[in-house]
Amino acid sequence: MEIDLVFKIAAIGIIVAVLNQLLKRAERDEQAMMTTLAGLIVVLMMIVSQIGRLFETIKDTLGLY
Repeated sequence: MEIDLVFKIAAIGIIVAVLNQLLKRAERDEQAMMTTLAGLIVVLMMIVSQIGRLFETIKDTLGLY
């Protein structure tokens, strides 16, 4: 796993946390929840691609077809 992936996930988390706090203080709870959900989906999409690569590596290592 590359270290830049960890930094990207951390940056997304920080941005989402700041936006969430700003929106909650502006009494925009629905938008705050949608921002959190969007950040979660973006991070999950990043992780899913890495898990796919992991399974391909395992398959190649074990010689499975």
